[in-house]
Amino acid sequence: MKNIKYLGLLLVVIFIGCSDLEEVPVGRLSPDGLVNSPQDIQTLINGAIGNMATEAYWGRKLSLPIMLRSDMATIGDAGTPGRRQEVDNFSMGPDNGMVTALWPKVYQVIAGTNEAIAGAALIDAAPDQIDPITGQAYFFRAYTYYHLVRLFGAIPYLDAPVDNIDEAKLLTKSTVDEVYANIIKDLEQAKLTLPETQPSSSYPTKATAAGFLASVYLTLGEYQKSYDQAKFVIDNETNFQLGLAADYQDLFDFSKQSSTNEFLLTLDFNGFSDGDTGRDYAPALTGIRGNERGDIGGGWSVAVPSVEVYNTWDGRDYRKAVSLDTTGIFGGVIEPFVKFPEFDSRNIPSAYIAKYTRAIGPTGTGNGRASSLNYGLMRYAEVLLTAAEALNEITPGSEEAAGYVNRVRERARSGNGADYPENVAGGMSQTDFRNMVLDERKWELAFEFQRWYDIKRRQLGSEVFGANGLEPQPNFDPNRDYLFPLPFDELNRNPNLAPNNPGY
Repeated sequence: MKNIKYLGLLLVVIFIGCSDLEEVPVGRLSPDGLVNSPQDIQTLINGAIGNMATEAYWGRKLSLPIMLRSDMATIGDAGTPGRRQEVDNFSMGPDNGMVTALWPKVYQVIAGTNEAIAGAALIDAAPDQIDPITGQAYFFRAYTYYHLVRLFGAIPYLDAPVDNIDEAKLLTKSTVDEVYANIIKDLEQAKLTLPETQPSSSYPTKATAAGFLASVYLTLGEYQKSYDQAKFVIDNETNFQLGLAADYQDLFDFSKQSSTNEFLLTLDFNGFSDGDTGRDYAPALTGIRGNERGDIGGGWSVAVPSVEVYNTWDGRDYRKAVSLDTTGIFGGVIEPFVKFPEFDSRNIPSAYIAKYTRAIGPTGTGNGRASSLNYGLMRYAEVLLTAAEALNEITPGSEEAAGYVNRVRERARSGNGADYPENVAGGMSQTDFRNMVLDERKWELAFEFQRWYDIKRRQLGSEVFGANGLEPQPNFDPNRDYLFPLPFDELNRNPNLAPNNPGY
């Protein structure tokens, strides 16, 4: 095995354990000396997961753009850096700082998984010892490429460590179809070798791999395969120890998340950070400026729902109360959202996102950053809704598909004892059911970084960003804006990545 050199900025690799986020800096590693046991492979995988828990990945550079790109959140503070506003209003270019920072960090995550897979091949260990660990590397490689291909389209696909800088500068793009084929291959391998349960939802299981296969196939419009994978999870929910949390609020309460069995995958934070490593930013980015609630120093009023999100969302839905803060505390007095700008002009008169500020536990830095909240990357409710959507495309009007939606709605009703949302009846037309389940995903998964991908896969942009949408965006161009631009600095380093995506 040769020394590790990574794509992108070819930065020094930093491996970070996902459980305690203890930073262990390493330069040019010699896997021949480092990788001697299955636990060494786990260390490499933990490093890849740790690179996800950084500002340049999930902390801000990935999570914020996919939230702002949806029709559920817009910019509150008009003075926030322009790179964020450009993502929100569809005016971003190849030099946008969100994109240029995300790209190299994503490839660091991929590099860690590639090194783990390559290192595992050198270890003389029983399959039952090494395969379940290597399955994690296949999963996280697929998970990372799944974000990349949806955001950027055709991209360089690397499935082995890069050991020659000059060769790295000559890499070409793989087609979208090729990337998806490799994602599916990796998820199938992960599903084959991962265990049915894990001690922590930060590690994937067979159900996690199948759940993401269902999502991938849904994105590709391969509905039978999507349904089959989702049904595999549903049929084995007892073995996988999965179910819906009794109280929707518990999913966003740091003290109760680990006691639920709804998460198929989480990215775990623990209230500690070392610089931008281990630090999440969602509480700060979504919080109300000047708000005294929670004693976190208020937020930054960056990603805020438009008032139309509040107006459109039926008030009888318990999920609305969990998801939105309609009041803040200023000078010790509770004030309604229409008065938020009176206490800080950077606020807007709209309800704010509550999921990442209400019950986030101890924090490492101001404004709620480095919180103790874990981020659900897939929940069982999503699997149920995926099964319903896919089945409707195969067999419209089925009672089975309606039943999956009704499980999700029953939990929503139980939160406040209301009769809303009411059960869905079988026999709906295919179009009506399709629209209903997309709306159900919008409310059930509100602000959980899924809505943009639903808009993209269903090509809803012209509708949802039109004059009658929740967030009108006249700049939206369907011929350009379903993809992000490739970073200009990567194109400068490697002209083989040209041309950029259309319109950039």
